[in-house]
Amino acid sequence: MSLPLEGLSAIVTGAGRGLGRAEAVELARLGASVVVNDFGQSGRDGSGEASAAPAEEVAEEIRAAGGQAVAHLGDVADFEQARELVALAVSRFGKLDVLVNNAGILRDRMVFSMSEEEWDSVIRVHLKGHFNTTHFASAHWRERSKAAGGPVYGRIVNTSSEAFLGGSAGQPNYAAAKGGIVGLTTSTALALAKYGVTANAICPRARTRMTEDVFAGFQVPEEGKLDALAPEHVAPLVGYLASPAAAGANGQLFVVHGGIVVVMERPRVAAKFDTAKEAFSYEELDGLLTPHYASRPAGETFAAAEVLGLKHD
Repeated sequence: MSLPLEGLSAIVTGAGRGLGRAEAVELARLGASVVVNDFGQSGRDGSGEASAAPAEEVAEEIRAAGGQAVAHLGDVADFEQARELVALAVSRFGKLDVLVNNAGILRDRMVFSMSEEEWDSVIRVHLKGHFNTTHFASAHWRERSKAAGGPVYGRIVNTSSEAFLGGSAGQPNYAAAKGGIVGLTTSTALALAKYGVTANAICPRARTRMTEDVFAGFQVPEEGKLDALAPEHVAPLVGYLASPAAAGANGQLFVVHGGIVVVMERPRVAAKFDTAKEAFSYEELDGLLTPHYASRPAGETFAAAEVLGLKHD
């Protein structure tokens, strides 16, 4: 019996630890040949010397289990290194079929205290990093489609966050980057559909070094009990979205953690106001909008975690 991803090749960025590692291992388990990318810096803020060790260890783990994998030490936010990453997958495995963008860093601070460098660095790794790999992968698929005279196989799985959906006061750079990734995903989905390529995004909940502060109040369950925040519970959705079975999912956003997958809708109209004249005046808007917001709880904002019933006490 063939595996769902047998004969396919995949890139997973930021795959040396945590969520990326779990995703790379799962794709390999499902039959894919995997390029394990990681810049290997020790700090979750992107500090420390680059090291091939994290990517090499995961690639060796995959090979030891009988799979095919090669490590890549590279900064996906660097345009040329992203080009080399895609070229490595093509040269080693003949083609690229799946791209999972996961690499990221944190530089948390309130918006009034954040430095320009803290803003730029997070936008660079998350948003530009997603763009760089997507650019070269999509060019690869477009060229293959032209040569084949029709659609080819391609899957993109991007990593957003509930920090974008529900807000995160101390992460304006991270929330903005993750929101931008959703925009990149939906645009890419529309642009590449005719070539046979799908693009989707996930908002994962997983306990990793990136989220150790977020989930500080959640205790690791006793041995033998389900850890709903284990990265391994996110990986199966990534495997599914990378597979032929997910051909009907394109431009979608999923929230996922242990035992839960939520398919998000695009924003819907919450209220609509029409002017009684040809155009609105300040006075008319005051008469319509002020009562509307006065009827809502003070300081109320859209909080996806609460809407989804996922917020902890």
